[in-house]
Amino acid sequence: MRLGKTIGTVTLVQPHATMRGGVLRLVVPLATADLAAGDGPAEPLVAWDDLGAGDGQLVAFSEGGEAAQPFRPLDKPVDAFIAALIDHLDVTS
Repeated sequence: MRLGKTIGTVTLVQPHATMRGGVLRLVVPLATADLAAGDGPAEPLVAWDDLGAGDGQLVAFSEGGEAAQPFRPLDKPVDAFIAALIDHLDVTS
């Protein structure tokens, strides 16, 4: 599980049948050093969102094979999944 910040939405012209009921969001992964600034230098990735994250929302996301596990036994073609919306985060060094 990693932390990231949503920066936009991906629109599909013709989505796969299993892609209904949620949104694809662009998420920038954040390293520990980036959390205080709220922005990171990492390249954004596409994550499935059925929680309703907004632009600029801090989120926790899962990647890889674990990202598809919440949808079993159905197959959903996702590589990253937003698992939590983070309202507040205290970072101490």
